[in-house]
Amino acid sequence: MFKINDNYLKLPGSYLFSTIGKKVAAFKEENPDKDVISLGIGDVTQPLAPAVIKALHDAVDEMSKAETFHGYAPDLGYEFLRRAIADNDYRARGVEIALDEIFVSDGAKSDSGNIVDIFSEDNVIAVTDPVYPVYVDSNAMSGKTGEYWKDKECWSNVIYMPCMAENNFVPELPEKTPDIIYICCPNNPTGTTLTKEDLQKWVSYANEKKAVIIYDAAYEAYISEDNVPHSIYECDGAKTCAIEMRSFSKNAGFTGTRLGFTIVPKELKSGDVSLNSLWARRHGTKFNGAPYIIQRAGEAVYSEEGKAQTKEQIAFYMKNAKNIREGLSDMGYTVFGGVNAPYIWLQTPDGMKSWDFFDLLLEKANVVGTPGSGFGPSGEGYFRLTAFGSAENTEKALERIKKL
Repeated sequence: MFKINDNYLKLPGSYLFSTIGKKVAAFKEENPDKDVISLGIGDVTQPLAPAVIKALHDAVDEMSKAETFHGYAPDLGYEFLRRAIADNDYRARGVEIALDEIFVSDGAKSDSGNIVDIFSEDNVIAVTDPVYPVYVDSNAMSGKTGEYWKDKECWSNVIYMPCMAENNFVPELPEKTPDIIYICCPNNPTGTTLTKEDLQKWVSYANEKKAVIIYDAAYEAYISEDNVPHSIYECDGAKTCAIEMRSFSKNAGFTGTRLGFTIVPKELKSGDVSLNSLWARRHGTKFNGAPYIIQRAGEAVYSEEGKAQTKEQIAFYMKNAKNIREGLSDMGYTVFGGVNAPYIWLQTPDGMKSWDFFDLLLEKANVVGTPGSGFGPSGEGYFRLTAFGSAENTEKALERIKKL
């Protein structure tokens, strides 16, 4: 008889956003007359930039001719895109990244789940808490998290690093030494960041402990403060201890077209083994690359027109974020984030549980958000709202919340 991976059976319930989707669908079915506004799932709403659309059309035309047709993409991704990434995302900030250290994929979420394949089961992971649930879930699926303690809503073999108002949402170096450290900056869900000085401490710590940092920089394009680095490789020594993941989803609206990349420096080693060579083998064998058409669209993001157009979209979302942050603050809510990321993190009123506040917003205001407890134990009593809605719906949602 075939056997299953019973690590999946340890996972609590369903994926956070699947649970939200089911609850919202049930509410809409019972209340078809209600106009539900979603400020929950972090999906963009602005269309792809004109420069990107033109690149897509041009690439489609190329695919229609035998002399310009493209089949399978190279394992690492097309050189034209990797070169654009190296020049614009790194060299422009004083960081040298080699082309064979850039691995193009169909998104940072895929890479976050797949990167665990190159690490042994007996590694201990550390996560900032709260944080994007994919990090913990993917490690749980591969048997790295131990047992799930339902009463504490946490895993026995995971080091949780609380990020709360009391420590300005900046994690402290853990007492127990981890092997793999997950850092998301700007953070999803809190919207907060690490200064270069704070991040340098983590890089030095990881090198000292021979740990690896998996650094999620999916929201780096939203950074507005000068003392917040856009890449972990702006810190001294990061190439020997850090893997960086990026996405085109939030900065350029590729949630429906799917494109991302991961940087694995050749200096990053476990003993004599280069993680770059391991990831190259994994990336090539279990291919999750992006098609030629999509990679040409990604290249267009780095054109002068593409940069200007995507900058306008980011400014649009951050204006929404400012309106939500200031609007909620004026109502008396305690709010965080919304400065370097399109997320607003608020304390629930009167100590209300996160899911109870979700139900209140949905039923009384017909507004969808994300319960903080879904991001980890320290998220209880908090709630996330996104700035990815339209300006009209964002203002309408604030008016409804004000009437609660």
